[in-house]
Amino acid sequence: METGNRLRLADVFVSITDPRQASKVEHDLVELLVIAVNAVLVGADTFVEIELWARERIDWLRRYLHLENGIPSHDTFGRLFGLIDPDEFEAAFRRWVSAVIPTLEANAVVAIDGKTSRRSGGAGATPLHLVSAFAAGAGLVLGQRATAKKSNEKTAIPELLSTLALEGCIVTIDAMGTQANIAQAIRNRGADYVLAVKDNQPLLADSVRDFFTRFQAVPEHTPHTVTETVEKDHGRIEVRRCFAFDQIDCLAKPKQWADLKSFAVIESERCIQGKTTVERRFYLSSLPADASRLLAAIRAHWTVENRLHWCMDVAFADDQMRARTKHAAHNLAILKHITLNLIRLDPIKRNGGIKARRFIAATSDAYREHLLGLA
Repeated sequence: METGNRLRLADVFVSITDPRQASKVEHDLVELLVIAVNAVLVGADTFVEIELWARERIDWLRRYLHLENGIPSHDTFGRLFGLIDPDEFEAAFRRWVSAVIPTLEANAVVAIDGKTSRRSGGAGATPLHLVSAFAAGAGLVLGQRATAKKSNEKTAIPELLSTLALEGCIVTIDAMGTQANIAQAIRNRGADYVLAVKDNQPLLADSVRDFFTRFQAVPEHTPHTVTETVEKDHGRIEVRRCFAFDQIDCLAKPKQWADLKSFAVIESERCIQGKTTVERRFYLSSLPADASRLLAAIRAHWTVENRLHWCMDVAFADDQMRARTKHAAHNLAILKHITLNLIRLDPIKRNGGIKARRFIAATSDAYREHLLGLA
């Protein structure tokens, strides 16, 4: 099967080692994975649902696959996904992404963030936590790396960064990833960084906080740039002001941050039903002290919550995923990322979100073939 840009889905999976005993294999590995991609595309979220859909649509599948021994059982799907090396599956995913996703433009924001699949852990086991790289403007997943738990993001992020082509991009990460070695890893990939600063870096956070307090007393004495946005929605008014500074010598241990050029303070003033609250957030960056540019990158970062994590939960039922056999949850999550990208790569604008597109794919052979590049 082909996807857009003349890449066959079989080529995505050909580099994956078949973990099964050759004498017991009845179903071709690549065909089994292609069936799974199609089934997830049309709305299947479990191995049982993958089998049920494939049996109903076996005649359509046989237009493109041999299926000499018919459709595998859901137990076969589950065992195979539990055995496949997730590192090989991730590598195959990235190879596919590099072939089908247009080259990211200069200054494209790549948000790095993690998500836990809450029900993927069995009794006494830790649920899957996946750190993903998300191209905010395109809405596409570029890669992912699994960790044993959220606190391990600090080791997973450099591993993920080392696999991505990030030249000229802006990488944004929440406070968990605000580490000197991660900043260096980003710069080594030819990208700039915007890193959130919270109390997990107490000396740094306090130095930014103290600087901003002194700045507020006599702002005209301190060189800076500032920008402001106003949002009104459902009775809520939010004013965001971004102040950007290049006085990095005023920070705690500034030299440990690779190519550090600026820091920013975002002041959010929210008014809801007459009650006003003010919140301040701090950031470090290798970008110049341009408040408009920094605010745009920071705002773009949070699209990972709505356009990836929320979609995985609502459209793909990720938090309800109970695949718990060995690597099954990890590999199934990668498969869902492939499906999400397939839908987002559709050049034809259509009404409805991801869930609606999956419904259309389930009811329309033509639409499914269009997404897969078969039409």
